[in-house]
Amino acid sequence: MTLQMVREGSRPSPFALLPQKTFAEFFAGIGLMRMGLERQGWVSTFANDLDPQKREMFQGHFNDPDGFLLPDDIHQLPVESVPTVSLATASFPCNDLSLAGARCGLHGKESSAFWGFVRVLEEMEARRPPLILLENVTGFLTSDKGRDFEKALLSLNRLGYDVDAFMLDAACFVPQSRPRLFVVGVLDDGAGSLMDFTLSPYGESDVRPKALSSFIRDHPHIRWRIRSLPAQPGCDKTLADILEDLPATSPEWWSPERADYLFNQMSPRHREVADRMIAGNDYTYGTVFRRIRNQRSMAELRTDGIAGCLRTPRGGSGRQILFKAGKGRYFARLVTPRECARLMGADDYRITVPLNQALFGFGDAVCVPVVEWIARYYLNPLINELIRGKALTLQLAEGRP
Repeated sequence: MTLQMVREGSRPSPFALLPQKTFAEFFAGIGLMRMGLERQGWVSTFANDLDPQKREMFQGHFNDPDGFLLPDDIHQLPVESVPTVSLATASFPCNDLSLAGARCGLHGKESSAFWGFVRVLEEMEARRPPLILLENVTGFLTSDKGRDFEKALLSLNRLGYDVDAFMLDAACFVPQSRPRLFVVGVLDDGAGSLMDFTLSPYGESDVRPKALSSFIRDHPHIRWRIRSLPAQPGCDKTLADILEDLPATSPEWWSPERADYLFNQMSPRHREVADRMIAGNDYTYGTVFRRIRNQRSMAELRTDGIAGCLRTPRGGSGRQILFKAGKGRYFARLVTPRECARLMGADDYRITVPLNQALFGFGDAVCVPVVEWIARYYLNPLINELIRGKALTLQLAEGRP
């Protein structure tokens, strides 16, 4: 193949002039996306988050120079401040996409931050990162009957990205139920839209359940690049394995009166489960969330060894409660910040802030081993393929066999 044929028939790899495995973290929060990527050999060169409480946690854990974590609103963030990297990550706000929220979608006050991220990518022009990774709640798929997800992916297509999507649940990695939707974008390298049809139709699999695979099938006008992925692993830990060993005299445990009040908020069905726990010869554990049911505050108990999804406590709500029972007794307390860190796979995270601030930070973050899995099975193999593609292009251009 001649040099002229290479120029006409293939596009230079987007990785040609980039430092390999560097990333910029948008909506960085407390930095758990960074933790997962760094464990798989990636290097953070930029972070941005608007929330001062999350930034305080981020700065309390990472030993970064002053000015590394920028506080700008994504809509006003100057594109000149974003370095040239090979990957941009964006865990943009889920408030308007969550099934528990008002479902205002990508035009809501919070989740519209996605368009700020798109604006940054657009203005980066030739410096646009070859890879992007989005993370959000699974409600992103169904927001506005799927139209929000479609608009988001088409906006990435317009910027030159082929897209893939998959779902992972933190419960396959840690004892916490936390299903999330991920999108990977790859700058078009001239290969065109790619679908791996050796998979079951439209990529239906453990990581692309029917709702997602149906969306892919029903939107052929989106430029897809679907990759085969392994099944999610199984978690070998339970809730009891991540608990702190707090003595009965610890102030974290609620008073008997407060624990009784929680117990009496349970429905008959949940009270029956709690009674069996209390009657047991050994202590067992469950988690409790308070929810409004029929205009009443109810305590809902979960005892399958998996914590409920960590949330952001606002005004005291959304805080997860530990219920310990056995030997004729029961106790209750809030899940501690250290236990939250363990439930997010960030066991060694340095916690330097008060309780509610820590609970807020962990409740609005990504699960570290989930990010590790994505890096190990998706991003790292993909970047190696792109680098090999670059080497092949150069080899052909130089006339070598």
